[in-house]
Amino acid sequence: MRLALGMLRPQRGTVRLFGESLESAPTSTWAGVGALIEMPLAYPELTVRENLRIACLLHGTDPDRVEHSLDAWRLTPVADRRFRRLSLGNRQRVGLAAALQHDPRLIVLDEPSNALDPASVILLRDQLTRRAGEGSAVLVSSHHLDEVARIADRVLLMNAGRLIGELDTTGPDLERAFFERIREDDEHHLRAGEVAR
Repeated sequence: MRLALGMLRPQRGTVRLFGESLESAPTSTWAGVGALIEMPLAYPELTVRENLRIACLLHGTDPDRVEHSLDAWRLTPVADRRFRRLSLGNRQRVGLAAALQHDPRLIVLDEPSNALDPASVILLRDQLTRRAGEGSAVLVSSHHLDEVARIADRVLLMNAGRLIGELDTTGPDLERAFFERIREDDEHHLRAGEVAR
């Protein structure tokens, strides 16, 4: 995910964003991307409203969207509270609001349901499903397999930074299938390492 967002440089290969190599993609290309990786990036001394306004300006979006975003993410009661005084769940919702309020064509979220209460998880699910239905590409990294299975069209498995295949989300025990695939991949690489020695 960091490679896809230009936060890390690839050791080999090329990352393309909307058909443009990251190295040559114009700055305006990034206006079509919404991301939340690890934790929300915000100015702790500024209010929720001020942080969302800055996010709009950075994406070249009309700051009038902030009020809609506050309402959509149920942040109006804390809109004038400084970010540093928010609960972890509210901080996560601010990060999600900032990542999505400019209607990005590509949404990249790492563990987006972290610290969210059940009502906020449903809100997140609805937001992602709606945006995917409107044509946005959505990439989510998560260990919450049941939640992913509710919204994903396709689930890819990664282990130790390697893509190891897809996961069928229609099976009866998703978590067991996930751990079995990881175990098989670990054993395969362990055997391959022994053969190489």
